[in-house]
Amino acid sequence: MATAALLAVSACTPGEAEKPVASPGTEASGTVEFWHFFTDREAAAIDTIVADFKAAHPKIDVVVKSGQDDTKMLQAIGAGQGPDVGLSYSTDTVGKFCASGAWLDLKPYIERDGVDLAKIPPTVRSYTEFKGRRCAMPFLADTYGFYYNKTLLAEAGIAAPPKTLTELADAAKKLTKRKPDGTIERAGFLPLFGFYEHSPSHLAPAVGAKWLNDDGTSAIGSDPAWLELLKWQKDLVDWYGFDKLEKFRASLGDEWSADNAFHKGQVAMMVDGEYRIAFLRDQAKDVKFGTAPLPVSDAHPDWYGGGYVTGNVIGVSKTAKNPEAAWALIRYLTTDTGAIVKLANLIKNVPSTTDALAAPGDLGNDADFKVFLDIFAHPHTSTTPPSAVGPAYEEALSTYLQKYQAGPAGDPSAGLKDVDKQINQLVQLAG
Repeated sequence: MATAALLAVSACTPGEAEKPVASPGTEASGTVEFWHFFTDREAAAIDTIVADFKAAHPKIDVVVKSGQDDTKMLQAIGAGQGPDVGLSYSTDTVGKFCASGAWLDLKPYIERDGVDLAKIPPTVRSYTEFKGRRCAMPFLADTYGFYYNKTLLAEAGIAAPPKTLTELADAAKKLTKRKPDGTIERAGFLPLFGFYEHSPSHLAPAVGAKWLNDDGTSAIGSDPAWLELLKWQKDLVDWYGFDKLEKFRASLGDEWSADNAFHKGQVAMMVDGEYRIAFLRDQAKDVKFGTAPLPVSDAHPDWYGGGYVTGNVIGVSKTAKNPEAAWALIRYLTTDTGAIVKLANLIKNVPSTTDALAAPGDLGNDADFKVFLDIFAHPHTSTTPPSAVGPAYEEALSTYLQKYQAGPAGDPSAGLKDVDKQINQLVQLAG
């Protein structure tokens, strides 16, 4: 998402034009406009759940607009328009949504209706509020782990997926296949930041890297875990050769198409979310794949089992014409166990409440998917913290890493401290 789009709503202030909640027991009615970003199969799943909601709430009509991304939604809210209910694909925007007031504070509705937030796992609670302001509720979760091609690992004599970063690097080298001129024909693991889901946020849990200090300033330059991750990554990039990796990456298919490199056997191992299972079974039926937690730091083998969690978040726009009916829809979608389980099974995402996790339906009987349910519940699983600058702190690090991985090996300490300065300037401007 463009940072400029986030800044478009900066003129809002929390609490601005927020209507008082209705008395307990008041039945919501009227029309709700609901924007979400899903398309195709997943949009059809949303329609199914909305139909269930309308059957249970006949006085509320829901107008659904699919394919609406965060940029469109933020621009509409900034212009005084926008939906009653908005669904965002990125938890990274929550800090900005809450701090700017683009989404209403849901606390009055939650307290009035006695919603038990303890039924939302702690990590998920952390990415749906900012500085005590809960402007969002979780709408399923994405959990990131590790995918491997069982056939290719067996051919290379590798009995099990790697559990540490050293094992990952060793396996990557064994699985890599080159042409006589050194050109990469198959990568055991493609370590470039920016390739598909290979991002610093998804790999940070492998080394326990910290993003922000308690005061919201950057911790990247002072946390040695980032240096550990970058050294491991750069050593593997240099083994392949950056130019060779770039040439190979340029030849690969789109991540979301049937030409995905893992689908085609061009990459033997990769980091990805639980949703990849459905894509593989639909687009690459002949690929024998396995799922596992992320490999972790050699110094902390006890961390194995964890990963990265994020998810969709949903809120009531400050421009909502019918906030009571909007909240009724959100409450149903995010706290009704039957609705959550049904939707999770339709979309193939991880349920986002403890009750739904305890009864995940068919997902719990799927051995590959259960790996992600276990990752979601693991104590070392983490997420990126909300910030008033939205995803800008991740973008600043990613921009630096693009330059770092392309250059000669060296100590990135100074570069990471410069990233700190950039982030802290943004935090100061955001107030």
